[in-house]
Amino acid sequence: MHSAHTSWRCAPHTHPSCHAPGSRQWPGPGARSWGDEMEDEFGGGFGVRRPLRFLAHRLGLDEPQVAALARILDELKTERAQAEVDRRRTLATFADALSGEAFDAAKATEAGELRVKSAERVREAVLKALREIHGVLRPDQRLQLAYLIRTGTLAI
Repeated sequence: MHSAHTSWRCAPHTHPSCHAPGSRQWPGPGARSWGDEMEDEFGGGFGVRRPLRFLAHRLGLDEPQVAALARILDELKTERAQAEVDRRRTLATFADALSGEAFDAAKATEAGELRVKSAERVREAVLKALREIHGVLRPDQRLQLAYLIRTGTLAI
């Protein structure tokens, strides 16, 4: 993980309890950094655990907000995982369309349609998640979240 992406964590010069063994921020023996053992296996974006901790810290979320956000992000992660399955399936179908004696336009069209439908499902899931997140957050928290998205600190 690049150090610029971890600036929100406790730094050594902040509070000593942040780095005490047994504290939640302590990476533990052998860990590269705080939370790396829970890296999203689908390549980042909105996973659940690490982005949730980050948002809870940066936005000052209370417990009901954290629970609601966990549910929203989990649904989004599930849809993105399905999109990854669809992506692999489209690649295999494109390859099948090319591998025959003659180009199979029907298979290629089928793969293209699956890719479009998958992208539409992800788009709808992101829009739903943003709408639900908007409803969960207070106005000041929404402004902070918009700032994080606008500056690229948080990717959707």
